[in-house]
Amino acid sequence: MAELTHFDASGASRMVDVSTKPVTWRLARAEALVVMRPETLTLIRDRQLAKGDVFEVARLAGIMATKRTPELIPLCHSLGLESVELQIGPVDSQTVRIEAAVSVHGRTGVEMEAMTAVSVAALTIYDMCKSVDREISIGPIRLLEKSGGKSGHFQREG
Repeated sequence: MAELTHFDASGASRMVDVSTKPVTWRLARAEALVVMRPETLTLIRDRQLAKGDVFEVARLAGIMATKRTPELIPLCHSLGLESVELQIGPVDSQTVRIEAAVSVHGRTGVEMEAMTAVSVAALTIYDMCKSVDREISIGPIRLLEKSGGKSGHFQREG
């Protein structure tokens, strides 16, 4: 069984020491779904919300959030990210899918940055649309893929 690396032998919290790990190319992809009333998605598509282009504001919020991940998640390493891309769009009449792809050449992975990106983008959609739809729901939020490092490649099935 794998150990929880953010705790030392006495159970105290610690930041994992990555100083001896080799620098490798790391990639992580994550997704979030946002479900809303069809009328709300129509307003977004038609750019009829007073706050502006919901998808573009959410994309920018997600990108900005990746850079702040170490400030939000305790014990998360600060990384010089090399690429962050967010794709946002409807998958049906009431569901928006957000996918983030984050990469870096580094000693630790970027899963938390990808998950933070989709989470904050989803919350931004909620914030921009809450005045017309308080029943918006967010989730699941999940890791789709990660590569690089000792643990190798992970790809979610289905």
